[in-house]
Amino acid sequence: MSGLYIHIPFCKSKCAYCAFPSYAGRADLIRPYLAALAKEAAFYKKKFSPRTLYVGGGTPSILSAAQINQLCGVIEKNFGPLKNFKETAFECNPESITEEKLKILKKRGFTRLSIGMQAAEDKYLKLIGRAHDAERFAAAFALAAKYFDNINIDIIAALPRQNLAAFKRGLAYAAGLGAAHISVYGLSVEEGTPLFKSGFAADDDLCRAMLEHAAKYLPARGCAQYEISNFARRGRESLHNINYWRGGQYLGLGAAAASYIKGARRCNTADLRIYINALQAGRRPPREGERLRGKAKLGEQIILGLRMTDGVKITAPMQKAFGADFAKLAARGLLEISGKNIRLSEEGKYLANEVWRHFVEPF
Repeated sequence: MSGLYIHIPFCKSKCAYCAFPSYAGRADLIRPYLAALAKEAAFYKKKFSPRTLYVGGGTPSILSAAQINQLCGVIEKNFGPLKNFKETAFECNPESITEEKLKILKKRGFTRLSIGMQAAEDKYLKLIGRAHDAERFAAAFALAAKYFDNINIDIIAALPRQNLAAFKRGLAYAAGLGAAHISVYGLSVEEGTPLFKSGFAADDDLCRAMLEHAAKYLPARGCAQYEISNFARRGRESLHNINYWRGGQYLGLGAAAASYIKGARRCNTADLRIYINALQAGRRPPREGERLRGKAKLGEQIILGLRMTDGVKITAPMQKAFGADFAKLAARGLLEISGKNIRLSEEGKYLANEVWRHFVEPF
């Protein structure tokens, strides 16, 4: 299977934890950016046939209704009708969801929404710089649920001043809404973000307690864990992301968008001006790339596959390159080996970085 990712890097405001390539206060560039996206997509017309689509950001829902319609037209012109994709997903933030936008997304053929809640209480939302409050999220979700029955909610664990009881309340609230999919991420404090500059450091023990609670609580309420951070009702797993984790091909369009095609990985420039100017001049945007080979490629396949709860089928080359590592990690209780299949143990899920380092250079 192959996927198409389109990056919309604009936001109303920059969250305190965000290290992603996104830009606040640059609405003046949305129009030329969409024009540039159209030119980039045209390079791949009839040359790439994606089966899944994910429009992410940034905040794609910051686009106006007319701009969403325009974007859908670009996709269909170059990659075919949205109704022919197996899955079409669109990221939203509560403050920019409107009924008009939802109607267009539904009419054009989108099948899945992902809404960033992050926390259910205003004091935590304010601390991390979210542009919405709890009331706005509730209204946005209720509105979205009128049009879509496949909605993901994003939640972050171990936010500043958040205790376990508060996290449990937020998780129970999200589950109670009947969301088809819930993503739970431990807070990562990245260098250069406002949280990092403030000196805040996440409590790893508290974060683990929160994630352990989610791993027990959500399956008991119908959302099975199928990946380290993701829980879904049966049949509502993210096909687009599963394609990533299973090593499938994907094409990324937009500034900072990454692609993986025929074994080669590349990433567009994150600079909006450079991206737009290159395409206005009829050139592909500047990009960096690499092609993993041999042991490095096998290691990446293992890391990606181990994110899935089903794990990875061990091939002969994998066993030859990493057999000793498999045995060592199993002895430490971080991997489970069953025949020719390996997967993270329950302990391994919380010490995944300890596992990953065995499969990346310098090995």
